[in-house]
Amino acid sequence: METTVTAVIIVTGIGALCAVILSVASKLMAVKVDARAARLLESLPGTNCGACGYPGCSGYANALSSGDKVGSNLCIPGGAEVLAKLSDILGVPSGDISKKFAIVHCSGDCGAQQKKMEYTGIPSCMASKPLFGGEGACAFGCLGYGDCQTACPSGALTMENGLPRLHAALCTGCGLCVKACPGKLITMEGAVATVVRCSNTEKGAVARKKCTNACLGCRKCARECPSGAIAIEDNLARIDYETCTSCGHCAEICVAHCIQPFHHPPAYTG
Repeated sequence: METTVTAVIIVTGIGALCAVILSVASKLMAVKVDARAARLLESLPGTNCGACGYPGCSGYANALSSGDKVGSNLCIPGGAEVLAKLSDILGVPSGDISKKFAIVHCSGDCGAQQKKMEYTGIPSCMASKPLFGGEGACAFGCLGYGDCQTACPSGALTMENGLPRLHAALCTGCGLCVKACPGKLITMEGAVATVVRCSNTEKGAVARKKCTNACLGCRKCARECPSGAIAIEDNLARIDYETCTSCGHCAEICVAHCIQPFHHPPAYTG
């Protein structure tokens, strides 16, 4: 009997000691929660896309509340509504937010791109890319399995005829499709008038044998661009949007039709 009582007393004492230690530790090691950071996080869309340059919405909220000079206009997916909320919490002017859209730099659809093999593996761009660059003859072209569509949280990308098509009015500019594309064929651009729908850097004759929509590298666009915004680099036309005046002349004269107009949604105001 005495042994049992002693054991109970010892266990009770150990339990009480642990309770005291945990109580003290919870106070000494408590992490203070920044109330303003919590409010900022609640105002963010929660997509954790990283478009702001920080590791997720919580990272951006912490950066905003830290007192450092971090702009409240970095959440592109949130748009003007989120910008207004963040600016109100921080007590700073709202400023402007630059809308961006996903641009697919490929026009090699099922009717244009030749095939070099039949792929029967996992229907995923990420899975097929390591196997000789996918089944398409053009190693620079879209793989066509829609990893970008799967990654898009707003349904702005849909696969049509082997290529992702952007529904610009739905695009939030989060950039998750950019990360999902193993061929790095998608970039985020702002108020651009024209885009180069090709990424093949092979010589024109070689590229056209693999895809009839490939850039020829003929330099006509570069020669006739009135603002000198186009250069041919690695056999591919590239547009300097800082210099481009959005005249659209390059799209009109492109022999290969791989420079195309980009149509913003009607509600887009810049």
